[in-house]
Amino acid sequence: VQLQASGGGLVQAGGSLRLACRPSERTFSRYCMGWFRQTPGKEREFVAAIGWSGDLPTYADSVKGRFTISRDYPKSTIYLQMNSLKPEDTAIYFCAAAYGRTTVDGNAYDYWGQGTLVTVSS
Repeated sequence: VQLQASGGGLVQAGGSLRLACRPSERTFSRYCMGWFRQTPGKEREFVAAIGWSGDLPTYADSVKGRFTISRDYPKSTIYLQMNSLKPEDTAIYFCAAAYGRTTVDGNAYDYWGQGTLVTVSS
């Protein structure tokens, strides 16, 4: 089982990027899907999560109002739309899957993608 994340890149502050995460199996329809990020020397940080039914998206305070998480069931893909990007958003972004209810606890996630790098220049 793999999670394939894509969409990272270099963008100027104030710009936008859309990350995508596609599980290799459709069994993830019953999983909460989340995005986390990490920079060197810092702990992994929760960014956003969405329940298996597509409702109850949850966001970190630092991205609330700027990022939107969504899931496209026909395409079996989870998206993270990132607007008004700031230099402090620079990090490697990981998608992850947790069976059951929506959670912000990274330790509750069962599967992790390989990460995609987002760099925001000032």
